[in-house]
Amino acid sequence: MPKPLHILIVESPYYKDITEELIKGAVAVLEEAGATYERLDVPGAFEIPAAIRFAEDSDQVFDGYIGLGCVIRGETSHYDYVCGESARGLQELAIKDRLAIGYGVLTVENRDQAWARASVDKGNKGGFVAEVALRMIELKQKFGLTT
Repeated sequence: MPKPLHILIVESPYYKDITEELIKGAVAVLEEAGATYERLDVPGAFEIPAAIRFAEDSDQVFDGYIGLGCVIRGETSHYDYVCGESARGLQELAIKDRLAIGYGVLTVENRDQAWARASVDKGNKGGFVAEVALRMIELKQKFGLTT
């Protein structure tokens, strides 16, 4: 019997209620797939790529990763840097290091938009990105890139 997939969920709890809803959707999909998971909090969305790199360089073995969080536009350009750099960092890890990553950092204008995407009864972005991570793991296996 094959070993269950093991996933690291890296979460930015800056908007804790929204992130917890994203996690609820992701965990439901992982559990349905028979995968195991660990959760790791980081200070913000900007730190998600670094945390995944740290985990990948550790002795622990993860088949894939899920980055979850929410960034809501404020009055300054900080939003643009955080959104762009977290997405760029995760894409760089996926491409250069061949990591299976589900990107679930909501980048929205307000809390209503965030809830429409995060709610398991509406957008269920957490569940969607968990499915993405699982699918990318399947693709790695298909091409013989498993650890």
